[in-house]
Amino acid sequence: MTRSSTHRPVTCLIGLVALLSAGAALPAAEPPHVVAWTVGEATREALVIPPRAAPAGRIPVVFVFHGHGGRMRAMARLGFQEHWPEALIVCPQGLPTATPRDPDGARSGWQPGPGFNGDRDLRFVDAMLVTLRDRYPIDDEQVFATGHSNGGGFTYLLGVQRADTFAAIAPSAAGSRGRQGAAGARALPVLHVSGERDPIVPFAGQKQTVETIRTANGCDAEGERWAEAGGLVGTLYPSASGTPVVWLVHPGGHEYPAAAPALIVRFFKERNVSPREGPSDDATGGSVESRRLPAGRVREEQGFSPTPQPARDGL
Repeated sequence: MTRSSTHRPVTCLIGLVALLSAGAALPAAEPPHVVAWTVGEATREALVIPPRAAPAGRIPVVFVFHGHGGRMRAMARLGFQEHWPEALIVCPQGLPTATPRDPDGARSGWQPGPGFNGDRDLRFVDAMLVTLRDRYPIDDEQVFATGHSNGGGFTYLLGVQRADTFAAIAPSAAGSRGRQGAAGARALPVLHVSGERDPIVPFAGQKQTVETIRTANGCDAEGERWAEAGGLVGTLYPSASGTPVVWLVHPGGHEYPAAAPALIVRFFKERNVSPREGPSDDATGGSVESRRLPAGRVREEQGFSPTPQPARDGL
């Protein structure tokens, strides 16, 4: 797994209504809340949606990354917790990021490949995980990521640069630029969502991405019907090494289909993974200190209602 060699110390700031230590019982109806971190010189935020139901064991974690120009609250409304109430859902907010469609970097997004922007977003994920492990009894064997468009590309990047952390990934409407320099990276189960009329990330390119990953994961050449829902048709390509690929195709364009979260959750739940080591303090490039935020820095989202809706962010 590749790590940036130029990390700055990371100070993690968090304030919750009730702080949890590993193994602690879940508080009743803990509301969604915004958590802030200082990573290098930047303040980073994520909307954290705690579990609404007690899991049978430790807590699964699902990271959900918005597309370029998107917002964390829009991704929180996709409804992942409706389908997995025992999971901790984390919707991070990106920073202004230059892309071919936004060369001035006026809109928020994620680094498109390893080494871009000082690996600020990889370091942000490392910092979030350090805090989440400290505050919740999370299951290190059930840490997952999904993302749309530019966020989907970043999901692929995590699948390479942090392959020992994630159990599976599910990019939507994305290419796999993050797989550049991925020789020797551990293969992960992948679910990829594609729209046949995507005007931003052409369907043909996404098909090539899926074929490349199927080959890298040692998948069968012939797929089998996996699931259908809301216009999505899923084809499963089994892998003898336990790294299958599912390709979900819909007839639409560059959107995150409303039916996708339920199928992504099913795919994540089906994974039979072995224990891995998560990032240590060294992975963030320095010591990690957590403390309550000053007044006004933690915003409880008491009026937030995660009503499912499709995401239509650009690159």
